[in-house]
Amino acid sequence: MAKPRSVLSTGIIVADHVCHPISHVPAAGELVMTDKMLLTIGGCAANAAVDLVKMGIHATVCGRVGGDVFGRIVAELLEEHGVDVSQLKITQNEETSQTLIVNVAGEDRRFIHSFGANAVFRAGDIPIDRIADFAVLYVGGYLVMPQLQQSELASVFAKARTAGVKTVLDVVVPGPGEHMSALSELLPHVDVFLPNNHEAQLICGERDALKQAEFFRRQGAGTVVITMGEQGAILLQEDVRLRADVYEVEYVDGSGGGDAFDAGYIYGLLHDLKPEDCLRVASALGASCVRAIGTTPGVFLKEECEAFIRDNPLTIKSI
Repeated sequence: MAKPRSVLSTGIIVADHVCHPISHVPAAGELVMTDKMLLTIGGCAANAAVDLVKMGIHATVCGRVGGDVFGRIVAELLEEHGVDVSQLKITQNEETSQTLIVNVAGEDRRFIHSFGANAVFRAGDIPIDRIADFAVLYVGGYLVMPQLQQSELASVFAKARTAGVKTVLDVVVPGPGEHMSALSELLPHVDVFLPNNHEAQLICGERDALKQAEFFRRQGAGTVVITMGEQGAILLQEDVRLRADVYEVEYVDGSGGGDAFDAGYIYGLLHDLKPEDCLRVASALGASCVRAIGTTPGVFLKEECEAFIRDNPLTIKSI
């Protein structure tokens, strides 16, 4: 019997405070006006889950929030979007993770972040006894959650794959350091690895995205997709080597674009799409995300995504 098209989306969960673009960063004591401010959900696990639901996929989120008002708001917002929050853990003595995102017209985003309850999320929070209920296990934000230990997560991934569940891993790299030691045991259990080129360089030291993908393939990852912002993406698997361009859209806010790309790729996996078609859906969702303020409001619904891909060809070449 085929598995249901259901995803367990685990990892970072955040309450985001986002402003519409302002004219400049305020000086000390200065008040700068913005058209609108949003209190919304953020973090890899929450964003990907919402984006998947928008694409018609059942998504369950697994992560930690605090026992504060922001934790309640995040849970309510996720439920309003149709995400299953039955595996959302509440840590009463911690605050919910929060990010203040400052958008300045013509400049990249600025972030002020508190890590909160994400600091205590661990592999034991993932419901391994229910893992066979899902077709895909996604972990977003690995490397930045201190209690998410490699040996424990590798065991979860191995059990998931034994149960016929595809494993998808994305990372948030906290900065320069020796990160490969936290991936060497895990990558052989990863079906799809999705770092961006900046994260990949911090991990393996290579500047070239193709060499980065080759490196992670040698470390055991089944499929490696390196996203490169405006330069598109590179995909490598056993007999496939592809480079995809990007869809041209009006850029408003890049928050959540990588998570939307991940959700699109997972959608392709769930529908047994060819690698190039997985890239098309992933690129379309990623592009749709940056058209609006916040991590999920601009992301296409399924029908919108299908129409966009149909009407906008994306160049994908073998390399």
